[in-house]
Amino acid sequence: MARVYTLLFNGYADWELGNVLPELRRFGKLDIVTAGFNDNPVTSMGGLRVSVDFTLSQIDIEDILIFILPGGNMWENEYPFADIKTFLIRLENAGIPIGAICAATTVLARAGILCNRKHTSNSIHYLSSKVPDYSNHADYTHSLSARDKHVITASGVGAVEFAMDVFDELQVMTDEMQAVWFNAMKHGKYPDNIEIPNV
Repeated sequence: MARVYTLLFNGYADWELGNVLPELRRFGKLDIVTAGFNDNPVTSMGGLRVSVDFTLSQIDIEDILIFILPGGNMWENEYPFADIKTFLIRLENAGIPIGAICAATTVLARAGILCNRKHTSNSIHYLSSKVPDYSNHADYTHSLSARDKHVITASGVGAVEFAMDVFDELQVMTDEMQAVWFNAMKHGKYPDNIEIPNV
């Protein structure tokens, strides 16, 4: 059975994964796997030291249900772009879903994956400033999250909406449960008569 992969690196924005990953485990009963540029442990922006299960070169893409890229300052500086671009294009060609939030949206733009897809980021100015040759303004949507043709993008302040789009993509919840979850996580409204599964 395919698994959920998330890319980790020094300084990754751990809170941007805090909504989506636990619920994929709880509602979808899915395995979560970590990936890295190398096999060294990484430290999140919040100071969590985490080990990596696989390097990008070790991953069998047929094992990937979705590949999630959190934000982090690395995306605005130097990183192995050629490696991640090649990997992401393989995923795109295979129709494997990709999710990117906050600064991670810039690597999708640099790789050309956002062309002819509805997408979003922290703002259109942010995306244009970080990716000078970005020219897909007509496809940009001013929303907290966007999903189009197996690619999900989100603003750094849209972690709840990002999670909802991932849930939609993978069909891990009923529409009723998604509405309950969204109202609880976004608006603090939680009904008393809903059974929530354990992990």
